Amino acid sequence: MGYYSRLSKSFEGALRLPLTDRSKYVLISDCHRGTGSNNDNFLRNQNLYFAALQHYYKAGYTYIELGDGDELWENRSMKQIMEAHGNVFWLLSRFQEQERLYMLYGNHDMVKKNAKYTKKCCNTCQCHPADYPNPDASSAYPSLSGLTFYPAIILENHLSCGRNCPTGYTNPPMDLYLTHGHQTDLFNSTFWRLSRFLVRYLWKPLERFGVLDPTSAAKNYTRKHKAEERLHHWAEQENHILITGHTHRPTLSEQDKYYYNSGSCVHPRCITCLEIERRHILLVKWTLAAKPDMTLYVSREVIAGPVWLDR
Repeated sequence: MGYYSRLSKSFEGALRLPLTDRSKYVLISDCHRGTGSNNDNFLRNQNLYFAALQHYYKAGYTYIELGDGDELWENRSMKQIMEAHGNVFWLLSRFQEQERLYMLYGNHDMVKKNAKYTKKCCNTCQCHPADYPNPDASSAYPSLSGLTFYPAIILENHLSCGRNCPTGYTNPPMDLYLTHGHQTDLFNSTFWRLSRFLVRYLWKPLERFGVLDPTSAAKNYTRKHKAEERLHHWAEQENHILITGHTHRPTLSEQDKYYYNSGSCVHPRCITCLEIERRHILLVKWTLAAKPDMTLYVSREVIAGPVWLDR
């Protein structure tokens, strides 16, 4: 099966969520949450991520994670990841409690497609803030029990264009096709177990000496470019708006009406995401900034958009 067929198959029977003038979605990908060790690339941005998540929770957004949320190639234990980032999973469980949480799996957490695995992990998750004084009372907090991980989601337009239409608008808003994007690469999809073995026992130790994984689309420019070309080609041929992660390169452009990318949470100094509200989409960066008095704060910056979701 080629990459085109793998992408198409991901959307067969995909979960469909409504896309209306009132919809508010935030799309985040490639958190790669680890165990808090030196190899945990999420660790340096965990406070930025938690601050952004708090903002979206309070603002009423629905959180959609586009895969590779947890680093399960380098790490064996989901329990250790949950313990290392307990505050994050507590906040995610608050989204889950209000039915505002949807998760996709990517190549680095492909094991989540196994319902028995995810049920065991989610049911044993102790969702309470890390600084909560009485962990034994964690049952008073929401949990991730019942959480399902999907290969893809479609945000489906249910309404005709209303007062939010741009001037001169003639076409109806399009559905959005969301998936991780690893389907473009044979070793990251069909042979993901082999890739996991190599990362876990070869590239993870070498990473400490500055050797990057040459098979990774996020770390290898040639593979990144090839993956993006294939994603764009599929979207254009199918006449869909395709949104992915995987390559870690954030993408949103008025000129390109087919392919967008939410970026990742493991950039050196920031995290990026896509916000959808009133059928407009923004590419946003969260980073640490300083006020004139040298006070540090978490800054939200729009780096592209808004783009009206039409054709």
